[in-house]
Amino acid sequence: MKRLLIATSLGLLTSLCVTHVQAAVQQKKPTVQKTKPSVVKTHVRHAKAFKTAVPVPSFGQKAGLHATSDMLDLKSSVAYVIDQDTHEVLLSKNDQAVLPIASITKLMTGLIISEAKLPMDESITITQDDVDTEKGSSSRLRVGATLTRGELLHLALMASENRAAHALGRTYPGGMHTFVGLMNAKAAQLGMRDTRYVEPTGLSSQNQSSAKDLATLVGNAYHDATLRELSTSPSHSVEVGNRTLQYNTTNRLVKNPNWDIGLQKTGYISEAGQCLVMQAKVSGRKLIMVFLDSAGKLSRIADAERVRKWVETNHSNQGRPQT
Repeated sequence: MKRLLIATSLGLLTSLCVTHVQAAVQQKKPTVQKTKPSVVKTHVRHAKAFKTAVPVPSFGQKAGLHATSDMLDLKSSVAYVIDQDTHEVLLSKNDQAVLPIASITKLMTGLIISEAKLPMDESITITQDDVDTEKGSSSRLRVGATLTRGELLHLALMASENRAAHALGRTYPGGMHTFVGLMNAKAAQLGMRDTRYVEPTGLSSQNQSSAKDLATLVGNAYHDATLRELSTSPSHSVEVGNRTLQYNTTNRLVKNPNWDIGLQKTGYISEAGQCLVMQAKVSGRKLIMVFLDSAGKLSRIADAERVRKWVETNHSNQGRPQT
């Protein structure tokens, strides 16, 4: 009987322990379940952040211009190649499309500064007004840095320095409003009917033009010796305080021995894509090339190379009698 009572007691005790453990586990379950939603929310937040990092399409992409085919399979949605002397059009692709032109803008900025015959040795100080609030781009020219007008023009044309270009417009006699007015007046004088400028750097997508207009600008700017020299400079160093800043061209073709470039300017903002304009001698011909809204960092360079080889094969003047 005693053994039976002991066994029964042990059974009851075991049952109570099991029940207690189960109750404890059940009490902990809600705590585990509460943590799951927070984990899921964290993943959702990361997913949303990832989605917002999608690149902004260019105006040309939005307009479907990249669907236009051409015989050279160019990556630029807009291309225009003409003989500078005869005005013969060798290649044309969406040449009348009006698109943002990014830092190609600085070619007109340089033209206005050069034609004004302002003292190139005059010192200009970078101010907070020259800091990019449009795209938040960086610059090695700190606020307070002082350079000459000639040095700023050099950096704007060769290295596409935004603060340099802005400072050139800001310090123009009459101020920025006058300077932008002169940019638009010059475009009108040259017959650039599709062109509009709102500031001197090209950071604004409201600076717009067509390939035909830009070919006109390149042809006119080519006659300015200062623009030819500075835009085709491979590198340049400037003294800023106790620092020496080394700048290089934004166009790698300038250093390429296969190219004879007389004038050039590159440009890029997301709305414009990769852009390039040049005057170059190819197979005995002086050509003006315009490439806008090219997809891919090196695609504008590759397009220029395709055009050069195509001209050398099909449109060479070498060996032909001169008339």
